[in-house]
Amino acid sequence: MAIDKLLKDDATEEKGERARMASFVGAMAIADLVKTTLGPKGMDKILQSTGRGHSVTVTNDGATILKSLHIDNPAAKVLVGILTVVVTADGATGLHVDYNKYGTDISKVQDDEVGDGTTSVVVLAGELLREAEKLVAAKIHPMTIISGYRMAAECARNALLQKVMDNKEDAEKFKSDLMKIAMTTLSSKILSQDKEHFAKLAVDAVMKLKGSTNLEAIQIIKKPGGSLKDSFLDEGFILDKKIGIGQPKRIEDAKILVANTAMDTDKVKIYGARVRVDSMSRVAQIEGAEKEKMREKVQKIIGHGINCFVNRQLIYNFPEELFADAGVLAIEHADFDGIERLALVTGGEIASTFDNPESVKLGHCKLIEEIMIGEDKLIHFSGVEMGQACTIVLRGASFHVLDEAERSLHDALCVLSQTVIDSRVLLGGGWPEMVMAKDVDELARRTPGKKSHAIDAFSRALISIPTTIADNAGLDSAELIAKLRAEHHKEGSHAGIDVISGSVGDMAELGISEAFKVKQAVLLSATEAAEMILRVDEIITCAPRRREDRM
Repeated sequence: MAIDKLLKDDATEEKGERARMASFVGAMAIADLVKTTLGPKGMDKILQSTGRGHSVTVTNDGATILKSLHIDNPAAKVLVGILTVVVTADGATGLHVDYNKYGTDISKVQDDEVGDGTTSVVVLAGELLREAEKLVAAKIHPMTIISGYRMAAECARNALLQKVMDNKEDAEKFKSDLMKIAMTTLSSKILSQDKEHFAKLAVDAVMKLKGSTNLEAIQIIKKPGGSLKDSFLDEGFILDKKIGIGQPKRIEDAKILVANTAMDTDKVKIYGARVRVDSMSRVAQIEGAEKEKMREKVQKIIGHGINCFVNRQLIYNFPEELFADAGVLAIEHADFDGIERLALVTGGEIASTFDNPESVKLGHCKLIEEIMIGEDKLIHFSGVEMGQACTIVLRGASFHVLDEAERSLHDALCVLSQTVIDSRVLLGGGWPEMVMAKDVDELARRTPGKKSHAIDAFSRALISIPTTIADNAGLDSAELIAKLRAEHHKEGSHAGIDVISGSVGDMAELGISEAFKVKQAVLLSATEAAEMILRVDEIITCAPRRREDRM
């Protein structure tokens, strides 16, 4: 007996060829969207939110663009979702797709962990699917294509492993490698004009971490005014607050209590209640009792033997007066990120009750003082317990410039902190892709059967990255790629695309380097993204839930 209808009325399903076409088209559209941002001459996008205020973001950071998109096509969602590449501590790349979070903090993990390469992943995955579409049209089964792609990805990774350089033993060379990586990462961002200055800031900040990848210890403060060149690195921690009136402006050997507590808990807060009194003196008594309770709380806090009190909430005038009399510096309304980081770097813990002073862990630093940055006063904590803490102060013409500068710097810091652990380095500028493509080409010639077509397609997809870099710089990509391929047939070639002179250049001489970890993550995650979308042969869209009539 045939079933007339399986799905509900509003549900739709696409099968076979149509489903595959929808998948390919959606994923390639996403790749084409971010393609123009790739490379040192990539263009920016303006993202405007539809929420209140219609906030505008100007960026060429692949992760930020993809995070801001609200996508309808399911395959495009998978491609964006697959960017959650988790790079584990030992350098293995495991793929983690959280199906509940599509469209939210998607490319964030690739961005947080590896820092860079989010645009390259999408472009490479898009090209792999573009090639796969031609193969499927030539009646090659998707599983054959996947099998060929896997062989090609393994071959490409081995090709990179043979070419890596590792200068971890030589401190001078290693620092120079880090500088080159930072400058290469920053060259495609807004900071490219002052990339040497910012590369030095990023390398110094990461060297202070002494091998840790905890970027929480590096704080970035944005202050409009001045130019990007005025940005600087400061050891210690800067809190974006002013010191209150009548309080000590400088404290040495500070003992800091970081708290999140309400200082007005003892006020009468019975909304809508009436307190009847028979004379004004009774009102004074109520006020006196409130003040006494507040005084008791302040005495408990001072009893911890502190000389600096930082609170997440407001402190109000009367407690502030009491702290000032006791010679304690009281800082109120510090933002939550601020106090979390302050507790971390000073070695303290955030307290909310003060009855057991022995169980509260205080923070310590050598000096607290007020400093001026531009026209603003801030509080500077130097000589903090966590020696690796530092603050990068960014200056710039407007908030849009500062936001983009922060994103660029974040990418550089992530890449550098990962490179300190896995110190293997490759040349950049399209060199790794050409090295991989050459080996994959040879594998295709040695492989019998239909798989060789897929392996050959993988090699063409790899070449799309240097092609895109050249196209975005307004160069003749066909001419350049042909020259590059010829150069790479010579033994030990360091040829890549030099977008500044518009020709093929020696990447080792130009000092263009990239981290092996980033390239590996790009290669493996793009392959797995393409593989996941290739497996699709049916798309079912569920019917929307209907509201039940509650009449």
